[in-house]
Amino acid sequence: MKKKLLFTFLFSLCSFLPSLAQYNNWAVGFQLVEPSGVNLRKYFGENKAFDVSVGTYGLFYGRDRKYRKGYYQNAGLSLRATYLWHHGLFKKELLHVYYGFGGQINSRRYYFESRNAPGLKEYTNNISLGGAGLAGAEYFVSGSPLSCFVEAGLYAELVPAIFYLHPQASLGVRFNF
Repeated sequence: MKKKLLFTFLFSLCSFLPSLAQYNNWAVGFQLVEPSGVNLRKYFGENKAFDVSVGTYGLFYGRDRKYRKGYYQNAGLSLRATYLWHHGLFKKELLHVYYGFGGQINSRRYYFESRNAPGLKEYTNNISLGGAGLAGAEYFVSGSPLSCFVEAGLYAELVPAIFYLHPQASLGVRFNF
């Protein structure tokens, strides 16, 4: 089900991209590590942007991690939306730094010990919601629509496990149009 949902989203995004080409200040790309997936960004104003990432959750950090009264033992799916402030550095402003805050929703299997058969592990699909902070740097390649970025952040879960913290860091490439 998750693979079908991800495929549908990616197909819809690729179908939608040509219609965005008539507008300025959009970027679409891919990022690796945490999360690994698709990234869409809209720049507006002098120094603001809205960033959306869809990808894995827990693939590289915390794949086997204690959670509530059980464990996470796999990777899940994540959707993160962040409002960013960015500032150019140096005269040419090819290098930008950015920071911001937003929200994140995740879907992941949560494994716990069975009440009916002690020692047997059961799982349920867990949906979690929380806040996300993000900071990074983006280098715009001179004379090219490409930019490379590296970013790090922290996800602080609010529901169902309050203040469960999960580090996030990724690097990637964006196509700016």
